[in-house]
Amino acid sequence: MHKPVAIAREDEAEIEAFLDAIWAEYGLADKTLAAYRSDLLQFARWLKQRLPVAQAQREDLLAYLADCNAPGSSARTAARKLSSLRRYFRYQVREKRRDDDPTALIEMPRLGRSLPKTLSEKDVESLLHAPDTESELGLRDRAMLELMYATGLRVSELVGLGVHQLNLRQGVVLVLGKGGRERLVPVGETAQDWLHRYLRQGRGLLLGATSSDALFVTRRGGSMTRQNFWHLIRRYAQVAGIRSDLSPHGLRHAFATHLLNHGADLRVVQMLLGHADLSTTQIYTHVAQARLQSLHAEHHPRG
Repeated sequence: MHKPVAIAREDEAEIEAFLDAIWAEYGLADKTLAAYRSDLLQFARWLKQRLPVAQAQREDLLAYLADCNAPGSSARTAARKLSSLRRYFRYQVREKRRDDDPTALIEMPRLGRSLPKTLSEKDVESLLHAPDTESELGLRDRAMLELMYATGLRVSELVGLGVHQLNLRQGVVLVLGKGGRERLVPVGETAQDWLHRYLRQGRGLLLGATSSDALFVTRRGGSMTRQNFWHLIRRYAQVAGIRSDLSPHGLRHAFATHLLNHGADLRVVQMLLGHADLSTTQIYTHVAQARLQSLHAEHHPRG
């Protein structure tokens, strides 16, 4: 009986840090996180401590994937393994722990494209009304939810906002996105109103005698984190009666889908979301098309 190959503690810690980060940002299900953990640990065992997982190169990944491509293995399993590795190395690049993504030039097996889950406009309204705005915490949470739905910010962009990045007089927010790219995103009037209320009536009470450059702060005076916001949005989803698992990314999906449903141009949505490549945004056209087909089937006499 073969002994399992030992994994360096540094690799285990790095993998767990990655899992914590994507859980906080996307609210992934336990089953999905377990699959990521299994795939990454399998790769770590394959490396046999020749080098840290985070330092693996494209040649290592190609050799590993070739070893995994046994006769009878499915394209979906191979795609999942590569997807796990790709997400891990993109996280490493995003956190500036390495300069390159070794998975960037590795082609993903072709599979049917899945549609991102999104919220209906009615669900969004229920979610936005869930916080108790009689309290300073509720005001902060309502302002965060309104701003995220109004702008489609990534959760990391939202919690990382400084007060100086918000210009309510002009109705815009300056966002520092992936790769250090800046973009100006308009803020709708409703979100502006809630931000005004939070800044006038909530933020100062939360800060007390402390000071902070962060736009959204906690009662202790620190800035909000992705983990904090993920817990908040999950709690408010329960209050709103939304049964599906909801993550902060769900509001970003809703922002893009609802814009397209109401006739927005795809390239405009691309700029607002901060996507470098239009192909990343095109998934939302499938969501909008599915919505149109559903409406046609429901309302057309021969649907």
